[in-house]
Amino acid sequence: MAESKPDDDAVLIEFLSSLMDYTPTIPDELAEYYLSKSGFQCPDVRIIRMVSIATQKFIAEIASDALQLCKARQSAVNKEKRDKQQKDKSLVLTTEDLSLALREYGVNMKRQEYFADNPSAGTNPTSKDE
Repeated sequence: MAESKPDDDAVLIEFLSSLMDYTPTIPDELAEYYLSKSGFQCPDVRIIRMVSIATQKFIAEIASDALQLCKARQSAVNKEKRDKQQKDKSLVLTTEDLSLALREYGVNMKRQEYFADNPSAGTNPTSKDE
């Protein structure tokens, strides 16, 4: 088991050096901003890029799960509408799909309530004088 230690170190060194050439989807500045906002300060760009890669993977997994939930929901709707034989292949990701996917990862998402002064507020763009 002690023999595998140098190999692990070599793999780690190679991985860390490859991070310098990799440009993650989430910019370094954005990751650094949120890390500093949470109290984490690190001058090493490689560490910030590792956090960016982990965040990118997390977001990709959530999006993939939401897509699977969307497909399941739409296939259930299509089974109900077999009489019409509607073959709409476009997928529509809803807030409910995203909320269910996030809930699997321990993130609770709630819709913000909509408030209006009167029932017609926000429905008619005409002026008040009319």
